[in-house]
Amino acid sequence: MEDRGVATKREGTAPVTGDSDERLRAVQVEHGDALYAHALRLTRGDRQGAEDLVQETYLRAWRHPESLDPERGSVRAWLFTTARNLAIDGWRRKSARVGEVFPDTMPEPPAGVDETERAVEAWTIAEALRRLSPVHREVLLECFYHGRSVAETAVRLGVPSGTIKSRTHYALRSLKVALDEMGVTR
Repeated sequence: MEDRGVATKREGTAPVTGDSDERLRAVQVEHGDALYAHALRLTRGDRQGAEDLVQETYLRAWRHPESLDPERGSVRAWLFTTARNLAIDGWRRKSARVGEVFPDTMPEPPAGVDETERAVEAWTIAEALRRLSPVHREVLLECFYHGRSVAETAVRLGVPSGTIKSRTHYALRSLKVALDEMGVTR
């Protein structure tokens, strides 16, 4: 019988044990259907590919139990982002193969893929924005969401243009850190 509390060097992973094991089960119950549906969209309806993608996503969660801590951010966003990144890695591997034959016509992706990806990205960015200080969040919303210029934002917020430039710089840097902490890579 295998002892799940011990990892060999060959495995290269520290397995989830105790409460983390229960947390992973709870995450599977809570997010499993949505993650599988997301994986189906990413694999363009390939059920086996979607199952593999979900399994690899859960393996990453098992190897990194800290990612399942709701205090660090949205668990669902981490799962969806991890699945998307794994799918992209798979697409890159396939396109890098020399001599692979593709049919003349590729199947069209399901109609909702683009809208779903945009929704997940918007949700992830909103979650990251919530982690910023109010002044940093405000300047990013004014400049990028509302499309205002530095001068317009300065007038609207009642501060000098240089302050807007500085806040924007530091806000973007903080946003990148927040996205990195959430496991978002691009």
